Amino acid sequence: MSENRHAWIGAVEAARLLGVSRATLYAYVSRAYVRSQASPGALRERMYSRDDVERLRRRTEERRAPDKAAARALQWGMPILESSIALIDGRRLYYRGLDAAMLARTRSLEEVASLIWTGRLEAPGSAASVRHIALPERRLPFVARAQSMLAEAAARDPAGFDLRSPSVALTGLHILRLLTKAAMSSEPGEETVDTALARKWNVGARGLDLVRAALVLCADHELNVSSFTARCVASAGSHPYGVVMAGLAALEGPKHGGASARVESMLESMRRVRAMRGAIAARLRRGEPVDGFGHPLYPDGDPRARLLLELLGERYAKSAEYRFVKEFAQAATSTTGEHPNVDFALTAVARVLDLPSGSPLILFAIGRSVGWIGHAIEQYATGQLIRPRAKYVGVPAGRAE
Repeated sequence: MSENRHAWIGAVEAARLLGVSRATLYAYVSRAYVRSQASPGALRERMYSRDDVERLRRRTEERRAPDKAAARALQWGMPILESSIALIDGRRLYYRGLDAAMLARTRSLEEVASLIWTGRLEAPGSAASVRHIALPERRLPFVARAQSMLAEAAARDPAGFDLRSPSVALTGLHILRLLTKAAMSSEPGEETVDTALARKWNVGARGLDLVRAALVLCADHELNVSSFTARCVASAGSHPYGVVMAGLAALEGPKHGGASARVESMLESMRRVRAMRGAIAARLRRGEPVDGFGHPLYPDGDPRARLLLELLGERYAKSAEYRFVKEFAQAATSTTGEHPNVDFALTAVARVLDLPSGSPLILFAIGRSVGWIGHAIEQYATGQLIRPRAKYVGVPAGRAE
């Protein structure tokens, strides 16, 4: 994969962003505050890490204006909690130092769960049976079914209140089985999650690889809104069932995992269009977004989407539905300059494999539950309560009538 063209910048831009002279910039490099490397295009020119420059700039601003730093603390892109689970470097996603794309091609969700929860990439032990947890009405949406089953399981499982890391990992396996049962509306048996879903959805061996990859690629993505919600709930000492119920509530929002519903609707409306670029341009003229494209953390394209679309091309190149989503993606990228993100890719997988309506959110939720449990384990270990302060902007004290 090519180097992110935005990751390294010249001395003039680096000095401008920092508000310092080039001599000061060189001093920062000598003190290891900013990394530099030789430019491939010029013999004597050096390039500087944009990440290091931005990090140093933020620290300087925070020292000068702590109120502004506090106001920005919960805004997009500002890290506020430490985690050793996922790393996003602008080009790739890593789980505990291993490339998530490689894991998606070779490992099951349960093995990746073991990696995230324990640091060991191995098949975990068997989880407790979920036969005693009743299935809610099938007409309820997936999230409502899953939350109902999790609430019942919590009431029946005293071991779920043991917040030591090994016990939480065992509860996490139980939760994975519960979510799979909620998705299938039947017993998953002893199969892995991907195998059970592939059997239920009748997608065969080719489809099994796509289901597994989608689950693994959704396992974690740093402190997105659902994972932050999960950590907040865990910081209060709530049990893992409650953590996942809260994560599901955040995930189904239309600005997070629920975004796939908009992508589904958009693609369905475009299915019979002949002039794809013209239809996309018309959509933009009407003020309608092209859903499922662009990601602030991946300027050159979401690697999760890239892999899923590659796998579709490898296994379903002759599929009419694959040709349609490929044509749409190419036209949308050409028109907007944005690349497909994971919401588009999950929806593309669902269309090509002819999965049930709502399955992109199901894949996202089951996969991401692994990350929520991982963040809960980290948060339990700190023993700290997450409690941000608010900057009051209301009526001044004593002036209200």
